[in-house]
Amino acid sequence: MATIPEHSVKVRPAIFPDDKDTIKKLFLAYEQHLLDTASVKLDFQNFEHELASLPGKYDLEKNGALWLACISTPIAENAPAKEALIGCMGLRAFTAHSGELKRLYLTPEARGHGVSKMLMDVAIARARELGYGELLLDTLKSMTEARRLYEKYGFAEVEAYYESHPDAVFYRLDLREVEPKDT
Repeated sequence: MATIPEHSVKVRPAIFPDDKDTIKKLFLAYEQHLLDTASVKLDFQNFEHELASLPGKYDLEKNGALWLACISTPIAENAPAKEALIGCMGLRAFTAHSGELKRLYLTPEARGHGVSKMLMDVAIARARELGYGELLLDTLKSMTEARRLYEKYGFAEVEAYYESHPDAVFYRLDLREVEPKDT
């Protein structure tokens, strides 16, 4: 695996409608990854509607957000850099006081380079700015690296907060009890 220098990775908010097709591609790659690794299709989460209505619940006006992780590569001298997109993450309102993290996905070459940490830091900081008292998320039992990441951030396993896949695991982070991370 090629090394991705952390300083070359940038996390930026998705811009709509400009990034809509890119977000769709990353979300579909995420779904394919779940299908390939855990035989899970996201039909139970009304995924097709989510794709069709982007930004949907992730809209800034609905107290949500979507971020893209990218690497900028110079094409030629005095030319704008080309942006290679390597990951995404979403935040949406669950209740007036709770946010939900969704769709953390990294391309295979981006994994293991701290990119997911960068996305988590931005998402948690934004949740605090929006006044959320807690963050929720769900993942699969088989996604051990993701679960380890969430637990490092202080997320604790909780009972299911909606009907989901039988292999789903639910997490909660109380933002009032966990100190903000220095970023």
